[in-house]
Amino acid sequence: MRSTAVKAFDINEVKLDIADQLEKDIATVTPRRPTLLPGDEPRNYAPPANRAMTLPDYVTHLDGVSEIGKLSAEAIIREYEAAAKEIEAMGQEIASRSQAIAANVFSMLEEVKTTAAQFHKEATRIFHDIESCSIITEEVRTTCDALKKKIVE
Repeated sequence: MRSTAVKAFDINEVKLDIADQLEKDIATVTPRRPTLLPGDEPRNYAPPANRAMTLPDYVTHLDGVSEIGKLSAEAIIREYEAAAKEIEAMGQEIASRSQAIAANVFSMLEEVKTTAAQFHKEATRIFHDIESCSIITEEVRTTCDALKKKIVE
């Protein structure tokens, strides 16, 4: 007599069968990605300003870094490099302004020296005028005293 026993229902086996079937279906529906050609890298789809960015001499990609990691690191280094260039440009602008200010200071210094020389000259003139007046006043006083003596005698 043949056994008419039905095999017991195993939920784990059903789950594995469903997972296998899903993997097969996804593999047939999803096209395989062809291997990237040298000119078909993701960065070639970036805007022209961001495409061919050579890395500065002070950084290099580490071995084993994913393409996303490389692109992220390149984006960050590009931003820092842009900021550094802006800082350098600002330094050049400050240097040229400083040179212009220094040139103005030297021309103003010449004006200050000229004004000081005029003050020295005027002070000398006034000094001599006062002393001349003092001498004349002394002469007048001496003459008046002499005249008084003559008048009294």
